[in-house]
Amino acid sequence: MIPLKDYTPSASRPLITLALIGTCCSIYLWQFLSDAALNRQAMIALGAIPAVLLGNAILPGELQWVPRGASVFTSMVLHTGWAHLLGNMLFLWIYGPNVEDAMGHWRFLGFYLLCGIVAVLAQSLSEPNSAYPIIGASGAISGVLGAYLMLFPRANILTLVVLPFFFTTLRVSAMLLLPLWFAIQLLSDFALHGSGGVAIRAHIGGFLAGMLLVVLFKRRKVSLFAR
Repeated sequence: MIPLKDYTPSASRPLITLALIGTCCSIYLWQFLSDAALNRQAMIALGAIPAVLLGNAILPGELQWVPRGASVFTSMVLHTGWAHLLGNMLFLWIYGPNVEDAMGHWRFLGFYLLCGIVAVLAQSLSEPNSAYPIIGASGAISGVLGAYLMLFPRANILTLVVLPFFFTTLRVSAMLLLPLWFAIQLLSDFALHGSGGVAIRAHIGGFLAGMLLVVLFKRRKVSLFAR
């Protein structure tokens, strides 16, 4: 099930959402235009490697491009391929504007980054000795999904449903679509035991963080479960 559009109008221009999408796309363009060796170095130097982040390992000097803790942030703007990028940006574009509207621009940015930090830590603490870099904005975006569920549970999302030899579009309520997405993450983590090459626990951690942190970051006049 792939979300295509939400029907809840936003009262303000989603400046931070657009800036985040522009940043991720610009960084990926740089990755795409770089030679393969430089791109691999960037993944290691700027990705959040659990063993390095938690102090169990040290990168070689030539790959210490940023301070160890800064990799939590730099990892959020890297992507492994165009499909990874487009999938993340689609979710951010659909769910981000209304959450940003409910929080305000700068609060939304702080919320987004904090969800991303929690997501990286959730993945890292579950695999503290892993040498594989955590790459992508999906942990932070999962937090946006969690906040959207708390703010707009009755919102309808135009969703592409793909089945073998058949596909269609449906309007699906957020209170059905987003818990289903979260359940898929839980089942995937259980089935793969955290070894599938995707940072699923970052998705889980980010989503739960978003559900909790939205209470602190939303505007006072905005109610939970209102729409």
